Amino acid sequence: MGQDIKTLSPEERYKLVGRLIEEIKLRKYSYRTGKAYISVVNRYLKSGLSVRDFLLENYSNKSRSTIRQAYFALNFFYRHVLHQPFEEKIPLAKKKEKLPVVLSKDEVHRMIELTENEKHRLIMMFLYYAGMRLNEVRNVRWEDIDFDRDIIHIKMAKGEKERVVFLHERLKKSIIPLRKSHGFVFISQRGKRYSPKTIQIIVSNAAKRAEIGKKVTPHTLRHSFATHLLEAGADIRYIQMLLGHKNLKTTQIYTHVAGTKISELSKLL
Repeated sequence: MGQDIKTLSPEERYKLVGRLIEEIKLRKYSYRTGKAYISVVNRYLKSGLSVRDFLLENYSNKSRSTIRQAYFALNFFYRHVLHQPFEEKIPLAKKKEKLPVVLSKDEVHRMIELTENEKHRLIMMFLYYAGMRLNEVRNVRWEDIDFDRDIIHIKMAKGEKERVVFLHERLKKSIIPLRKSHGFVFISQRGKRYSPKTIQIIVSNAAKRAEIGKKVTPHTLRHSFATHLLEAGADIRYIQMLLGHKNLKTTQIYTHVAGTKISELSKLL
C-alpha cells in the first residue's frame, strides 16, 4: 500500500515525522491527540509492517478507543503526509458508549466543603458551578470573568469554540476576595499554572475525604453540573450551549442518568 515503509532510512523516517508534526499543528489538533498520533506513526515506521499487520501485532489486545485512535493516526499520516489514499479497510469496533458517573448534590458539596485549601476548593467550584473542562479551568483568566454581568467568557475551549457561561452566586462569592485585574486565576506558588495531573489529584483527594466510593475525576463534576441542571428542568439546548457541545446528541446522554423522570415513573406502578 503506497510507499514501501521497509525501505525508509532513519533520516527519511525523521523527515516524515517532522512533516506529520507540521500537519498536526496546522490543523490545531490538541496536544494530547498530536502526541498520540506521533507515537503511533513513529512505531509504525520503525516496524516495517503493513498497516493491517502493524495493528494486529500492536493493538489487537487493546481497548476499542486505542485501536480506533491508532487507525485514525495512520489514516491521517497517509492522506496528509504521504498524500496517498488510505486503502486499508479494517472493520473498526464501535466506540462503546459509557454512561457518565454522576455525583449527588450532597456529594459535590461535601467535596468542596471538606477541602481546606482555598485554591483547590475554587478549582472544584469552577468545574461544577460553571461546568468547565479541566483545561478550561487551567486557562481561565481574571479578564474572562465579568463580575458585573455575572458571566464567564471561556476562550480556551475545546476545538477553539468560545462560549459564555453564568457566574454562579456561590462561585462569585468565593472568588471575589482573591480578585485580580489580569493573569491566570490558578497559579501555583512557583508561579506556574496548575498541571492537569495536579488538578486530577486535587479532585481525587477531595472525593476520598468526602468518602465517595465512585471513581471521581474533574470531568465527573462537569457531568454532575449538566445532570443536575437537567433534573431541575433546564432546557437541554441551554445545557448544550453551556457545555459547548457541537451536537445535541452528545448532551442527550445526560437524559440516561438524570433521576427525576425515572423516579416519577415508579409512581405509575
